[in-house]
Amino acid sequence: MKTKQGKLSYKQQSIVDFIHRFWRERNYPPSIRDIVSGCGLSSTSVADYNLKILERQGYIRRHREVSRGIELPNGARAAGRRLFIPVIGTIAAGEPIPVPGADTWDVTAAADTIEVTGDLTRGREGVYALKVKGSSMVDALINDGDIVLMQHANAVENGEMAAVWLKSEREATLKKFYLEEGRVRLQPANSRMKAIYAEPGNIEIQGKVIAVIRQLD
Repeated sequence: MKTKQGKLSYKQQSIVDFIHRFWRERNYPPSIRDIVSGCGLSSTSVADYNLKILERQGYIRRHREVSRGIELPNGARAAGRRLFIPVIGTIAAGEPIPVPGADTWDVTAAADTIEVTGDLTRGREGVYALKVKGSSMVDALINDGDIVLMQHANAVENGEMAAVWLKSEREATLKKFYLEEGRVRLQPANSRMKAIYAEPGNIEIQGKVIAVIRQLD
């Protein structure tokens, strides 16, 4: 049954307009804090109160268990949008390989892009792509030549796959991250390969894997 849409207050109309504009410009929905900032609201509770009214009247749909879970009924959803993600280099799924240039990945220097649908990024910010070199992550279904979508992050949970910069060696590697007592273990997903151990001060997390794009022969 279609919900009857009532007359909106100035504040509520401003929120609807902001959500539409945010979607159009960025291809993913705003967070509540984005709405607070963009609409000049006094708090997140004020934003939530008005979003509940907008949802009840059918102007938006919300998925509270999902970050940025605001959906527009007119179909302007992130999942169906086409996004262009910068491919900024190669990452080793094997022994670490030197990364020329700077100590961190530079998205602005990307010479290539890959087109994906929004369901792969799910509204995340700071997403970039790396081409995988090596076979140390094959048990995690990441093969040589595949492309991994990464989200910029400087910390990850134990067991998450991350792009890790080894400062002294000036090399980067793609491994599962484990912080142990007094050391970091970078674990391959390949039973034939050994883990890499490093001092916590010698590593820098540069992103975590959010999706894998398989390259089929």
